[in-house]
Amino acid sequence: MYIVFEGIDGAGKSTQIQMLQEWLENNGFRVETLVEPTDSKVGKLIREILQQSDAKTDRVQKTLGLLFAADRMLIMDRLEDKSKIFISDRSFISSLAYQGHADWIGELNRYAKKPDLLILLDLDVKTSVARTSGKDTFENEEFLTGVKENYLKLAENYTCEIIDADRGVNKVSSDIKKAVAPYLGICPDCIR
Repeated sequence: MYIVFEGIDGAGKSTQIQMLQEWLENNGFRVETLVEPTDSKVGKLIREILQQSDAKTDRVQKTLGLLFAADRMLIMDRLEDKSKIFISDRSFISSLAYQGHADWIGELNRYAKKPDLLILLDLDVKTSVARTSGKDTFENEEFLTGVKENYLKLAENYTCEIIDADRGVNKVSSDIKKAVAPYLGICPDCIR
């Protein structure tokens, strides 16, 4: 199974992925986590470009779209391993939500694996800005409002569970487990 976590910055993706991984492993599943951008040379170049002051210009966003698609293709073969559950922190859906140019980004990523389950951590924009204050981020409320709207529209195209990420770490984790459980033959009512 390929589970993708998406959401605006500060939604708690990394924390919730770690909690889900531990829970799945405790239930006997083999799990591998992925992060976009990866630690490949392409992924490192993406991180470097994101730190530049002109990272939001249209030219740079198009360049990033190409680089993210290339970085993503480097992990596609790993996703063919049917003995594991893969949990990814972001996917091509992030590119669609953040970068715009949906037709072009969609075409660049047409060979990217689609998630079996998309977990969209839905967070209030003001909470996102507060949580990411002081971190390396160039997003603001106006920009993130558009990204959040994009995510909610995109979610309609996938098998998606929208989880309220404002409810506290343990409640969010419980909601995620209850959403994932039926896909793995685990009784959702047995989860606390």
